[in-house]
Amino acid sequence: MNAAEIPGRLEAFLKGETGAKEVSVSGFRSMTGGATRRAFACDLDLEWMDGRQARHEAVLLVFRPAGQQALGAREEFNLLRAVHRHGVPVPTPLFVGDDALGRPFYLATRISGESIGRRIVRDEAYAAARTLLPTQLARALAAIHSVAVEDEALAALPGAAGKGDLVEAALNGLATLYRQTKVEEHPVFELALRWLENHRPSTSRRALVHGDFRIGNVMVDASGLQAVLDWELAHIGDPLEDLGWLCGRSWRFGRPELSCGGVGSREALAAAYQEATATPVDPEALRFWEIFGNLRWGVFTLVQLRAFIEGISRDVELAMIGRRTAETEWELLGLIEGKGIA
Repeated sequence: MNAAEIPGRLEAFLKGETGAKEVSVSGFRSMTGGATRRAFACDLDLEWMDGRQARHEAVLLVFRPAGQQALGAREEFNLLRAVHRHGVPVPTPLFVGDDALGRPFYLATRISGESIGRRIVRDEAYAAARTLLPTQLARALAAIHSVAVEDEALAALPGAAGKGDLVEAALNGLATLYRQTKVEEHPVFELALRWLENHRPSTSRRALVHGDFRIGNVMVDASGLQAVLDWELAHIGDPLEDLGWLCGRSWRFGRPELSCGGVGSREALAAAYQEATATPVDPEALRFWEIFGNLRWGVFTLVQLRAFIEGISRDVELAMIGRRTAETEWELLGLIEGKGIA
């Protein structure tokens, strides 16, 4: 659909959805684009026959054709509602539609702040926020992991139907993806897979996992964490997977000495998470999931490189990301040997 047509069709949809007498969509503008959806900012003004009025500063997410995302618009909207009810800082979900715009979409409140990682970890404007973020991030994860896996909003997530070993499922899935996408041999990745097989955590919990919880996927202002964004990789898994992913070196944005997303230490993150959940964090289990997360990102770089090499996309950013494979290999060697860990 032509973007110029969206405001008018959105107004008609909202009238039908809310029963409002008047609906105005203003300030419509494009935001970021991605592989799975397009994002637009807009302001919604609604007025009913009885004089009630409502105004929402909103974000509209329009999903690309089916098959290009793990979750559809309605599934992601329902997930957002579920985590919002559990106190997770997220944009408030507003409305969801299936075909009024020609493609599935949903609307949520627009959150002000900064999401660009290098600014969050470096700019003086966020210096005070950085001291708060490890605890705030841990508490947000605790809230995410507290959502009951039986909640019907989670039924569409990967892993929701399974009852097997979570660690085995994660390892098998990652190994399969690696074998399917590698364009050359990567001995370090083979070593990491073998290490993970031989160092499985003795226990694991079954929980909602964000799947991409990191600096760059959160909104931050001077007071700290405002919202957790980008839920398209959510699944059912071990909650320490989220902590290990957050500690990946690639998400430190030039602050490698600060292992918790370039804003703090993994020890501070683990302590705050343990306090929030009353669940001890085994350092060796966290190490396992940090190694898993670094390997997972390394495999993702190969996925994106292969898309470029095979001509599926000519976006040079994919090729640039493919060059980062070596960074993950270097980090994996240090983590496996127990050396140079910030």
